[in-house]
Amino acid sequence: MYQFSLKTFNTVFHKAMERAERDQDVGARVRSLTEAVTHSVFLYTSQGLFERDKLTFLSHTAFQILLTGGQIDAQELDFLLRFPVEASRDSPVPFLSPQAWGAIKTLSTLEEFRGLDRDVEGSEKRWKKLVDSECPEKERFPQDWKSKSSLQKLIILRAIRPDRMTYGLRNFVEENLGTKYIEAVRPDFEKSFEESSPTTPVFFILSPGLNPLKDVEKQGLKLGFSIDQGTVHNVSLGQGQEEVADRALRKASQHGHWVILQNVHLVARWLPTLEALLETTGADSHPDFRVFISGEPAPSPEKHVIPRGILENAIKITNEPPTGMHASLQAALHNFSQDTLEMCSREQEFNGLFFSLCYFHACVTERRKFGPQGWNRCYPFNTGDLTISVNVLYNYLEANTKVPWEDLCYLFGEIMYGGHITDDWDRRLCRTYLQEYMHPNVFEGELFLCPGFLAPPFLDYNGYHCYVDDRLPPENPALYGLHPNAELDILTVTSDCLFRTLLELQPPNPATGEGGSQSTEEKVKTVLDDILEKLPEEYNMADIMAKATELSPYILVCFQECERMNVLLAEIRHSLKELDLGLKAELTISSNMETLQSALFYDTVPESWVRRAYPSTNTLARWFSDLLWRCRELDTWTQDLVLPAVVWLSGFFNPQSFLTSVMQSIARKNQWPLDKMTLSVDVTKKTKEDYGHPPREGAYIHGLYMEGARWDTQTGVISEAVLRELTAAMPVLYVRAVPAEQQELKNTYQCPVYRTKLRGPTYVWTLHLRTVQPPAKWVLAGVALLLSV
Repeated sequence: MYQFSLKTFNTVFHKAMERAERDQDVGARVRSLTEAVTHSVFLYTSQGLFERDKLTFLSHTAFQILLTGGQIDAQELDFLLRFPVEASRDSPVPFLSPQAWGAIKTLSTLEEFRGLDRDVEGSEKRWKKLVDSECPEKERFPQDWKSKSSLQKLIILRAIRPDRMTYGLRNFVEENLGTKYIEAVRPDFEKSFEESSPTTPVFFILSPGLNPLKDVEKQGLKLGFSIDQGTVHNVSLGQGQEEVADRALRKASQHGHWVILQNVHLVARWLPTLEALLETTGADSHPDFRVFISGEPAPSPEKHVIPRGILENAIKITNEPPTGMHASLQAALHNFSQDTLEMCSREQEFNGLFFSLCYFHACVTERRKFGPQGWNRCYPFNTGDLTISVNVLYNYLEANTKVPWEDLCYLFGEIMYGGHITDDWDRRLCRTYLQEYMHPNVFEGELFLCPGFLAPPFLDYNGYHCYVDDRLPPENPALYGLHPNAELDILTVTSDCLFRTLLELQPPNPATGEGGSQSTEEKVKTVLDDILEKLPEEYNMADIMAKATELSPYILVCFQECERMNVLLAEIRHSLKELDLGLKAELTISSNMETLQSALFYDTVPESWVRRAYPSTNTLARWFSDLLWRCRELDTWTQDLVLPAVVWLSGFFNPQSFLTSVMQSIARKNQWPLDKMTLSVDVTKKTKEDYGHPPREGAYIHGLYMEGARWDTQTGVISEAVLRELTAAMPVLYVRAVPAEQQELKNTYQCPVYRTKLRGPTYVWTLHLRTVQPPAKWVLAGVALLLSV
């Protein structure tokens, strides 16, 4: 949807020049013109961008302006965007995670940041105060670091508090370009309308739940245009409406009317005709003729149907609904009226459950913003689900003398909302929400829908709106049953994606004054040579198999892992050698080689390697380092084919096969039926180094992390996570197989294990972990074990 043309830029450029402040001094006049053009282009472009992309555009604009003016160093900017740091194994200071300490150590190797690691260790109190601050981007840095440039401070901030980078970038822009870029208020529709003309339509990029055309109708009434007078032609496009739209455009262009074309994305085949029609009707038309178009953005670039010509010539406007629990809960209530609350003969019960249902709806829709920790997959919950559920609630209360709690929870959780859900763990989450909110305590005034928010007493419709305004706590993850770390995690992911996008937007080979920076090919060649130099040789399967005296389940897993590693190593070596020949001009560069070159340059794992590897969210540097660790583990195992004392579960291509082999070996030993067995897990109090040999049966495993909570080693149960410790490392786990009926399930939480933070399709196994708190607490908190973070 983000298409802009030179023609529209010219219009904005000339209008900005007319508005620029005049000055007799040439230097001042040039500065005034530059500022006016920059700000006008920024405002014009921003009004057509979604909120999630505005900071990307603003940051990119600021970096390019400062680079051109020589105010920031290109190599420092490149470091900030790439951030090529290695996570440390541990941290000497308690307030920094191993990842943050690894970043500090990497920074300390650069000239401008030399001694940073020593200062952090030597002035723990000052740095802890900065790290623990709610807004570290606004705090003064300790010691001499406060005199560093704003870009250098951003680099340090990314090392110690990556979750605050979106705020840090806003601060950076404000400091370098001015406050007006940060406090940019959306232009009134009236101003956007003034920019339009018969040849420049207005294109509304639609968001669910909003009708931007109300602004058009309001503006029309001011200027004497309305549907009633026949001067506004409103066409909702769909099958058979193309002719109607064609006639409306031709008539309006002659008589100076307005035309509203709604949902143009529904008539993909007719859009090229519309593009030509807009051009012809706009050419010799009445000066009052205007066209307003609305359409939804495509879910992916391949499905994009709106012609470039329409988007380039139009003034694009996005209009997104407010987000957050408060806005969603109010929007849920707005679907009903006082009549809804009065329609049931059992008003007291209906009203209480009605509000719980609205809160549930707001909860499940807004929880999506927390990514995989919110929902494993994204679901299109909508107001239709809520209105139908309220009707079902009414029918069931009218038909039963007692509240049918189980029936209602089943209907809402398995059919109305559950009908969208395809993942079993998400279904459990939906069910748990309903069990928490659809509860007899709702009538007693004792049910807390979230900490600090009691379910309201019996009120009228307006009373519920006021209750939400007055009593609902400020937006925070606890409203959804999540730990505050969930917000820090999603902010960190957002900032990482933002920097990745900014890196891809950088023009190739930026000049850095004398000598310039490495060219793209030089950088790729450096990475390529480094990987080829460190890449291990493939495993000799004949030699390894010859060492085996028996084919136990564990040894078969070892063989499978070596074979899969060989396939991956062969692909890496072959593709890199091929690209090397291409860079030397000894081979023609193919599209596959171009893709590989781009991946090496941007520090991402090439697609052909991903297909032969294991799920991972790491950058290429961290992915390759992880690959070398996996090879070392296999080297140790293949020396004598004896099971390692503690197995690194995360190092397997297929961790399920190893866990299954634990069950198979114990089943064979005890002659138990495999289908009647299950894995039992005991969390030890020890680390990997404390074990010298494997257990007599089962296996010790390590390399797991808990997200959403932490394991309390002292008490041996799941407990609340520590703030800013997003994924707490687990001690060694002892896994063994037991007959299913012997497994202890009381006071345990059924904890899913996933390969990566993306969860969903990376599911591995389910382990039962001890808990003192009700398991529902951990379900709502999205607690899971991860093999890689």
